[in-house]
Amino acid sequence: MGLMKVFSGSEVMAIALKTKLEEAGIETLMRNNNQSAIVLGAGGSIAVEIFIDESKYGKADPIITDFKMNL
Repeated sequence: MGLMKVFSGSEVMAIALKTKLEEAGIETLMRNNNQSAIVLGAGGSIAVEIFIDESKYGKADPIITDFKMNL
Protein backbone atom coordinates (compact mmCIF):
# COMPACT_ATOMS: atom_id res chain seq x y z
CA MET A 1 0.00 0.00 0.00
CA GLY A 2 1.28 3.43 -0.91
CA LEU A 3 1.04 6.88 0.48
CA MET A 4 -1.11 9.56 -1.06
CA LYS A 5 -0.89 13.31 -0.59
CA VAL A 6 -4.11 14.70 0.87
CA PHE A 7 -3.05 18.26 1.71
CA SER A 8 -0.54 20.89 0.72
CA GLY A 9 -0.50 24.29 2.36
CA SER A 10 0.73 26.29 5.33
CA GLU A 11 2.26 24.59 8.33
CA VAL A 12 -0.47 25.89 10.65
CA MET A 13 -3.23 24.45 8.46
CA ALA A 14 -1.33 21.18 7.97
CA ILE A 15 -0.98 20.69 11.72
CA ALA A 16 -4.70 21.38 12.21
CA LEU A 17 -5.69 18.77 9.60
CA LYS A 18 -3.09 16.29 10.88
CA THR A 19 -4.63 16.57 14.36
CA LYS A 20 -8.15 15.93 13.03
CA LEU A 21 -7.03 12.88 11.05
CA GLU A 22 -5.08 11.40 13.94
CA GLU A 23 -8.03 11.94 16.31
CA ALA A 24 -10.00 9.73 13.90
CA GLY A 25 -7.30 7.04 14.10
CA ILE A 26 -5.69 7.80 10.73
CA GLU A 27 -1.90 7.87 10.81
CA THR A 28 -0.31 10.71 8.88
CA LEU A 29 3.08 11.64 7.53
CA MET A 30 3.83 15.35 7.37
CA ARG A 31 6.59 16.59 5.09
CA ASN A 32 7.78 20.11 5.77
CA ASN A 33 9.61 21.63 2.82
CA ASN A 34 10.25 24.95 4.58
CA GLN A 35 13.62 23.85 5.96
CA SER A 36 14.76 22.80 2.48
CA ALA A 37 13.75 26.19 1.12
CA ILE A 38 15.83 27.95 3.76
CA VAL A 39 18.90 25.87 2.91
CA LEU A 40 18.42 26.55 -0.79
CA GLY A 41 17.83 30.26 -0.20
CA ALA A 42 14.31 30.24 -1.65
CA GLY A 43 12.09 33.07 -0.54
CA GLY A 44 8.49 32.87 0.54
CA SER A 45 6.61 29.99 2.06
CA ILE A 46 6.95 26.49 0.69
CA ALA A 47 4.07 24.12 1.28
CA VAL A 48 3.84 21.55 4.02
CA GLU A 49 2.35 18.28 2.78
CA ILE A 50 0.31 15.61 4.54
CA PHE A 51 0.28 12.02 3.35
CA ILE A 52 -1.86 9.08 4.46
CA ASP A 53 -1.97 5.40 3.56
CA GLU A 54 -4.12 5.20 0.44
CA SER A 55 -6.19 2.40 2.01
CA LYS A 56 -7.41 4.92 4.65
CA TYR A 57 -8.64 7.47 2.11
CA GLY A 58 -12.29 6.38 2.36
CA LYS A 59 -12.27 7.10 6.09
CA ALA A 60 -10.22 10.29 5.71
CA ASP A 61 -12.12 11.87 2.82
CA PRO A 62 -15.09 13.23 4.86
CA ILE A 63 -12.67 14.72 7.41
CA ILE A 64 -10.55 16.34 4.70
CA THR A 65 -13.60 17.66 2.85
CA ASP A 66 -15.09 19.15 6.03
CA PHE A 67 -11.75 20.71 6.89
CA LYS A 68 -11.38 22.34 3.47
CA MET A 69 -15.00 23.56 3.45
CA ASN A 70 -14.43 25.36 6.76
CA LEU A 71 -11.24 27.17 5.79
